[in-house]
Amino acid sequence: MPTCGDVEAAARALTCRNSTSATHIKLNSTIIIFITSVVGIAFPVFLARSFAGKPAYDKATLVIKCYAAGVILSTSLVHVLPDAFDALGDCAVATRHPWKDFPFAGLVTLVGALLALLVDLVANCSHAELHAREGYARLESPAAGCHGGEGKVEMVVVVKGNGEVEERESNEKGAVAEAAEVEEMREKMRQKMVSQVLEIGIIFHSVIIGVTMGMSQNVCTIKPLVAALSFHQIFEGMGLGGCIAQAGFSFKTTAYMCFMFSVTTPAGIFLGMMIFAMTGYDDSSANALISEGLLGSLSSGILIYMALVDLISADFFHNKLMSSEPKMKKGCYLALALGSTCMSILALWA
Repeated sequence: MPTCGDVEAAARALTCRNSTSATHIKLNSTIIIFITSVVGIAFPVFLARSFAGKPAYDKATLVIKCYAAGVILSTSLVHVLPDAFDALGDCAVATRHPWKDFPFAGLVTLVGALLALLVDLVANCSHAELHAREGYARLESPAAGCHGGEGKVEMVVVVKGNGEVEERESNEKGAVAEAAEVEEMREKMRQKMVSQVLEIGIIFHSVIIGVTMGMSQNVCTIKPLVAALSFHQIFEGMGLGGCIAQAGFSFKTTAYMCFMFSVTTPAGIFLGMMIFAMTGYDDSSANALISEGLLGSLSSGILIYMALVDLISADFFHNKLMSSEPKMKKGCYLALALGSTCMSILALWA
């Protein structure tokens, strides 16, 4: 964006404005971006499914998820947050009150991180309450003596969430297995929640990019942006797809989440084009820049929290597979660095 008083840059922007050419490019770009989005998000999902049931499945999904964490962290810090600061620092906004008096981009990023934390806390409390309602009340059974001391037999009374009571026979070894199963289910639920909140943050970002591009009439900006966004959607899709793959959603839910990610940016472009056609809304106006900056800051805060807390911290410090195999930790760190590098390089063009 041109800085205040940069007349030469403003003149160059005017010579690049061509509504007819921009419309043709944007219509073609929606197809290209949709295809690249589908490829990006579907690749890790199909890769994980191809490894399903094999010894390397857990390792493959963990490496993909670490690559995803690097992509998402780089997206938030290298792409979204700088754009938000640029939008709110533009001369059309920065010369006004209260925008020139306080760093609102940083404040809203903080709000986004705190909102993501709040969602995490509420979801964890809900899961804990659900687990308490479906907890196990163990009652010793008279049939214990029939097994000759090979392990105490117990009647396990399962109180389900709908109030139904079910009795099961179990022993001490079975109790350990049940506890491990409950812990595994809880981890799956957490991974599903992380994937869903992560997709919400990415959708925020995709809508902002799409609407901004849809309202733009600057051909010189749109042409390189199409190529950059195509690669951007591939890497971001691989990041989200890796999280979806590890969460173990049903086929229907996985397909729905992949579809929503794939259509969000093209839908944003169409929305931006409609807004411009109906209102002639200028994407470089102060109101447009303020909206772009605030929404970008909010999505950046969400993505930063999710990448650092729910992905990187959870895997590198609390994952049993990572802790038991030093080589796995090194490989995952390389995947994290590779994901960050690939996404950061795209900042040269978009």
